[in-house]
Amino acid sequence: MRPDRRRNALESPGPGPNEGLMPKKEEELLKMDAEGVNDSPPVEPVEGGQLARPSDVLPGLLHILPLANRPFFPAQMVPLVVDRAPWQRTLELAVESGNPYVGLVLIRGDDPQTAGPDDFYTMGTASRIHKVVQLDDKLQIFVEGMQRFRIESWVSRERPFAVRAQYFPETSYKDVPELKAYTVAVINTIKELLPLNPLYGEELKYFLNRFGPDDPARLADFAASLTTSDKQELQEVLEKTHILERMEKVLVLLKKEVEVAKAQMQIHKKVEESMEKRQREFLLREQMKAIQKELGIAKDDRTAELDKFRARLKDLTLPEEAQKRIDEEIEKLSVLEVGSPEYGVTRNYLDWLTQLPWGKYSDVQGRTSVAGGRKPGVTKDKLDLKHARKILDRDHDGLADVKDRIIEFLAVGSMKGEIAGSILLLVGPPGVGKTSVGRSIAQALGRKFYRFSLGGMRDEAEIKGHRRTYIGALPGKFIQAIKDVAVANPVIMLDEIDKIGASYQGDPASALLEVLDPEQNKDFLDHYLDVRFDLSKVLFVATANQLDTIPAPLLDRMEIIRLSGYITSEKMAIAEHHLIPRQIEKAGLKNSQLKIETAALREVIERYAREAGVRNLEKRLGQIARKTVVKILNGVKTPIHVGVKNIEEYLGKPVFRPEKPQIGVGVVTGLAWTPLGGVTLDVEATRVHQTTRGFKLTGQLGDVMKESAEIAYSYISSHSKTYGAKPDYFEKAFVHLHVPAGATPKDGPSAGVTMATTLLSLARGVKIVRPLAMTGELTLTGQVLPVGGIREKVIAARRAKISELILPEANRGDFDDLPEHIRKGLKAHFASHYQDVARVVFPKKK
Repeated sequence: MRPDRRRNALESPGPGPNEGLMPKKEEELLKMDAEGVNDSPPVEPVEGGQLARPSDVLPGLLHILPLANRPFFPAQMVPLVVDRAPWQRTLELAVESGNPYVGLVLIRGDDPQTAGPDDFYTMGTASRIHKVVQLDDKLQIFVEGMQRFRIESWVSRERPFAVRAQYFPETSYKDVPELKAYTVAVINTIKELLPLNPLYGEELKYFLNRFGPDDPARLADFAASLTTSDKQELQEVLEKTHILERMEKVLVLLKKEVEVAKAQMQIHKKVEESMEKRQREFLLREQMKAIQKELGIAKDDRTAELDKFRARLKDLTLPEEAQKRIDEEIEKLSVLEVGSPEYGVTRNYLDWLTQLPWGKYSDVQGRTSVAGGRKPGVTKDKLDLKHARKILDRDHDGLADVKDRIIEFLAVGSMKGEIAGSILLLVGPPGVGKTSVGRSIAQALGRKFYRFSLGGMRDEAEIKGHRRTYIGALPGKFIQAIKDVAVANPVIMLDEIDKIGASYQGDPASALLEVLDPEQNKDFLDHYLDVRFDLSKVLFVATANQLDTIPAPLLDRMEIIRLSGYITSEKMAIAEHHLIPRQIEKAGLKNSQLKIETAALREVIERYAREAGVRNLEKRLGQIARKTVVKILNGVKTPIHVGVKNIEEYLGKPVFRPEKPQIGVGVVTGLAWTPLGGVTLDVEATRVHQTTRGFKLTGQLGDVMKESAEIAYSYISSHSKTYGAKPDYFEKAFVHLHVPAGATPKDGPSAGVTMATTLLSLARGVKIVRPLAMTGELTLTGQVLPVGGIREKVIAARRAKISELILPEANRGDFDDLPEHIRKGLKAHFASHYQDVARVVFPKKK
């Protein structure tokens, strides 16, 4: 070992705390070098490779360093940077051997730290270590590529890696006649690269000074190192030991490099031309400004902005407060420097203030007019009730009660002469047309329409804006809506108001209180504007799926209009008049190319799209239209008929089975309300055993529904004899009551009557054989109390083909208010006490 030489070469890398303690494997490797085990006697080089050492005395045992990005070629001399921790010992061993050489070998992966013997390519470059410099946790190695070698065998398969090397020295190649032609071709191609990339010139100059042009082997390696080819292609060059094959490969890579460089030059040229054009235009504009200024016909940016703001104000009718604020801001802008941050803030503020439609309203033709000659703030709406009815009937089938309610609302406005301070809330399941009803109201009034969703909104600033002190501050959604529609009396739809949230950033629902209060919104104050704006002429139409999540103070400010689900006949009319034509047009078809039979349409509604609205029905019709397009493009003759027999060909297997009430002892059909519409619910009860008294509930029931079940159990068990059951039936009976489906959460008191009837059917052992459904809340004294969602529940019963209903007496008015086409064919019984229910369900035999 030569400690002094190691210290000089590594420039004090520091052996660390274990100096003098060397692993046994490393001692053996150094011992092999010192004893000459790894040295081979000098022989003449032979093309094709051999275990040999040229006059430069290359070692037979080489320590290996991995390369991740590209291979290292002979004749290269560049600095490499490696991590100190894993590779310092490898370099120490290479230097201590007395022959400072290291093998640089490319790996197949990208991480040298995890590379093992199987990750290395077999061909690398033996390189002389000239200098090692320590850089914190890195080592910079100055190496010179000397000769190709192939890994013959692994001496150490763990770090520090060591191998037995088979070298491939170069010959003089004087007996290869084609070589000169290849050499000239390579040099000429490199010359093509020089104008495209000046860096190639410096590298070529260094190579020629060092080796000259008469060394074809080093020229090929040098040319390969110039290219930006991927590492696999470069490794193939390194592995070519035959000079002609190497030259051919290198020439191909150089040609590719020339093409890439030319493309880059074209891109750079286009970019530079574009930049020069913009710079030239900028200079010309500046010169034009200077000339115009000298002639007195030009304005600077500040003056142009001020003139623009003043021109906007001419068409506006501003309140005194807003006029005063704008005048102050204009005066402030006139003295600010154009490049100052405050200038941009003030300019944006004035831009918002002057773009708002102060005193601008839609007239009866929907055009914009200014409240000039008439009383400021008074807007004349189009209050023709016949016109409004025509628009509602044109856009919507069904919803007769909703249309009547809207006409009543418009009639009141017609009597007053204006519609102001009104907030409507349309409540109903998804897909029943709440948003389109709001748009139809705007058309009936001749007003502009703007919609934005409140679903998921959690920031109060979305409603009332950000203060101007913040960078990028903006007004709230309502001021933005007013600016976009450019009138002060639009119809603004607040979609999904029941899904508004709250967070640490504030409560948007509370911020809406000011907006939706007719007594407050005439002086609505947006945080950004900091000037009061009149929203009292805006007609607000909100939509929701349910009322439970809307705060009570907010709900109190709105007039509620309920949109229940559609029955099958209404859905068929909507599909024929609106959905099918829309989907045919959307698919690029003609009406004559697709014919959907009435029976098939009914099948789609009842077996594939049995929701309260028509959104899923439209998706199914769109699916039919798309598959029709595919058939037409495949050559099927038109028109294509869709009937009941081939509906599964378009929509697959039916999603829903026909709703049929279950018949059996202890099984009764109830009616339930959900945010998606009404549903039928089969309540089941059975006696598990007759040993001990007990009562068990299943079906994901909520607390209120559990209490209703316990009330029903207590009432029926205490009045068994009264209703024809054995008085002691429940004394030793363990009863299990279940409400399917088990995975669906359920709650509410309206199933009390149904659960009581189920228990009574079980106790009497009598089944209900006729299609009958019921709803109502039950008390401990047997009183039947009113429930909600009567329309939805009645529609659910019609859908299940149930024609006989039992409803609370207090809901008689709700049933009578239903449209005639919904009540038609239904027999409704009204009960104020459970005795009325029992008389209908279990009539006395004559």
